[in-house]
This record gives sequence, C-alpha cells and structure tokens, in this order.
Amino acid sequence: MATANAHHAVTDLPVPVIDFSAFTGGDTSRQAETAAEISRACREIGFFYLKHHGVDAALLDEMFAASAEFFDQPAQIKQDVAWQSAEENLGYVAIGRESLDPNQPGDFKEAFNINEDDAMSGEHAQRHPANRWPPRPQAFRPVMERFFHACVNTADAVLHAFAIALETPREFFVEKHAAHDHTMRVLHYPALGKAGQDDAAKPRAGGHTDYGSITLLFQDDVGGLEVRTLDGEWRFAPPIPGTVLINTGDLMQRWTNDVFRSTPHRVGASLAENAERDRYSVAFFCHPDMDAEIACLDSCHGESKPAKYPPITAHEHLMERLGATYG
Repeated sequence: MATANAHHAVTDLPVPVIDFSAFTGGDTSRQAETAAEISRACREIGFFYLKHHGVDAALLDEMFAASAEFFDQPAQIKQDVAWQSAEENLGYVAIGRESLDPNQPGDFKEAFNINEDDAMSGEHAQRHPANRWPPRPQAFRPVMERFFHACVNTADAVLHAFAIALETPREFFVEKHAAHDHTMRVLHYPALGKAGQDDAAKPRAGGHTDYGSITLLFQDDVGGLEVRTLDGEWRFAPPIPGTVLINTGDLMQRWTNDVFRSTPHRVGASLAENAERDRYSVAFFCHPDMDAEIACLDSCHGESKPAKYPPITAHEHLMERLGATYG
C-alpha cells in the first residue's frame, strides 16, 4: 500500500460489492436476499458498491467528458452561471466557495449543481427553479439531463430495496421522493500541483455527512474518497470500475432511528501519485420531497428503543444544512 497523504487515511475500507441484477431481475426471494445485503451494509458501514446498477457505461463516459470540458473553461465563463442562493442551489460553485467542514478552510474543488426543472421533467408545475445551463460546451446540457434521469431510475430501485429491508410498504420511499427534489453535482478537484501555496493546504472536500436519503457517487480512477470508521479512523473507499458507490444520508438515518448510518466522509488527495492529477466525480443526492415529513419508521422504534428525533420536513432540514455549508 502506498503511503497515505497528510489526511492520514491508511487502508482501504472493506465496503461490500453488491450485484444489483439479483434485485432488478430476480424473484421475490432473490430481491429479499439483496435487500438484506444492502441493509447489512447500511447498518454496519453506511456505504456499499453496486454493480449492474443500470447506468450505461457509455453515458458515464460522455458525462465525464462533458464535465471536463465545462470545467476547463475560463473562470468568467463559469461565473456567468454561478450559484446564487441556498434556496435555489443551482449553477456553478467556485473553488473555495463552500466549506463542507465548517472548521476547515473552503474546499479545493469546483462544482455545477443541477435539478429537475420543468424543461427536464416535461411538466409545467414550476416546482423547481430553472437550471443555470452554460452556453457551452454544447453537449453539456443534453448529456447531464440524460444522466440525471438514469440516476433517478437507479435511486428508485435502491429505495425499493430499502423499503423491503425496513419492512415498510414497497412504494413507501419512492412515493416520498415522487417530486424528484434531487440535486446532481458535477465535481472537479484540481490537481494539487495547480494550487497556490494557500490552496494546497485546503481539503479537497472537508469531512461531512450527506443531507438527504441516499447518494449515488460515480468516480473517475483518481480516487480520494475517505470514510470515517466507528473508531474514528479514516479509510479509503477507492473507485471500483463498473460500480456506483452508494451511501445513506442524514434523513435516512433519522427515518430509521439510527438503524442505518449516515457516515462522515471527505475527499483528500488519496495516494501521493494521484495528488498531481485532476479528479472528477458526479454525486446524485437523492432527496425526499421538500414537504415530506421525516418521522421515525414503525419498524425502527419501540418500547426499548424510542424515537430519537422529532419529525421534520425535508425542506427544513435542507435549509439548515445548506446554511451551515455556505455561511
């Protein structure tokens, strides 16, 4: 194992790799077995890799190519579609603009945030604000729209598995996410060799937990994701070709009364030889409908284990977290 970077992550985390074809193409028995595997991972680690997840490999390649082309543009072009407010939470986020760990300097990364607006959904409900699409690259918008919808399909299938694992009606979670109040973040972490002296000391992304229900993370081969174990040790969660890395978020932890874990994670420089390479990833944050009430599931509390959290709407929770992130 190569020497870890200054963040002191030491070895790879033993995250299970789960074959999702047994769920999407299997009978009731095989679906229950896969749901049990996912449940075990969410209880013990809060992360799992999914193979045969349904997102086409060619589309993934197109997404990464369009992402790199967008971020390679001059700063002013990107600033023309800059993030404006936590309520909207869309558009370009410049390097250092956010601090996922409020005790650390601004993160050494840039991002582009996307939601499902009326143009993408084909509806006219005006539930979501219009995306702040850049004029170029020309392929950026259509590729990102297709990738967003592919992620919705995968997330819904995983939510079905969660419902089975947690002994709730099969459609419970999907119905709570029917409005597609999700956010997709296309992310670029510049090579640390491109950083100035001050930036080189910044985390690529500070330690944090995710806000919503589940997160789908697609990584390039550079890696750098680190997950904190129960004993406080940071461990690598390296990219595995052909998989998506999924983790449970804060609202799923609240829903399940801490049965499923929302585990802290961060992005460092990974192995020393990768610190001089740009890192690209896309994170699809699967979030409940903004007006959904997040209250402890019946299967997750009882006389010996009372509910730990009061009910909260998904919107209330999101605004609290975004306010802390952007200051």
